[in-house]
Amino acid sequence: MSKKPGMAQALHKVIMVGSGGVGKSALTLQFMYDEFVVDYEPTKADSYRKKVVLDGEEVQIDILDTAGQEDYAAIRDNYFRSGEGFLCVFSITEDDSFQATQEFREQILRVKNDENIPFLLVGNKSDLQDKRQVSLAEAQSRAQQWGVPYVETSAKTRENVDKVFFDLMRAIAARKAQGNQSEIGERKKKTNCCTVL
Repeated sequence: MSKKPGMAQALHKVIMVGSGGVGKSALTLQFMYDEFVVDYEPTKADSYRKKVVLDGEEVQIDILDTAGQEDYAAIRDNYFRSGEGFLCVFSITEDDSFQATQEFREQILRVKNDENIPFLLVGNKSDLQDKRQVSLAEAQSRAQQWGVPYVETSAKTRENVDKVFFDLMRAIAARKAQGNQSEIGERKKKTNCCTVL
C-alpha cells in the first residue's frame, strides 16, 4: 500500500533509555546500519532517522539514543517529553542495569504523566547466556507488573533487534490512531451539541 501523494509520512519518535554500557547504541546502530559496534564510547545523545516500511506503509522512525549517565538528568526530562515511545534497555549480564529500569520507568511516567505510554522492556546481550545475572522469569515478571512487553535482544547476533523497534512503532501508531479517533469523536460531540434549531 503506497501513501497518497501530498500526505505527510508518519514520524514515530522513539527514545532509548537505560544505564550506560547496556547496548543502547549498539542496538540503534545495528537497526540503522546493520553493523555491530565493538568499541564502546559513552554516548552524550545521538539522534537517528530512517525510513522503514511498517505493515505496508512507509513511515519514518526518529531514534534518540540517550546517555546513561546521571549528569544529564535535566536534559533527559526534555527528551522524555518529546518521545512517543520508549525502549528501556538493560543487560541480562548486569543486575544493576535491570534494577535501574525501575527508576527510568518512574522518571518517564512522571514526565509524561501517562501510564499507557508505548513502552518495551528490553533485555540485551542475550548471546551471553553463560554470564546471565537476570533470569528470564524475573524480567518477565517486572514487564507483567508494568503491563508492558518484554523482549530479549542481542545487538551482536541481531536477534530481535528489528522486532523491538517495529513492535514499539506499532504501539505508537496504534496510540496515535486511538488519539485521532477520540479527537474526531470530541469534534462530533461539539458539533452535535451546538446545533441551533
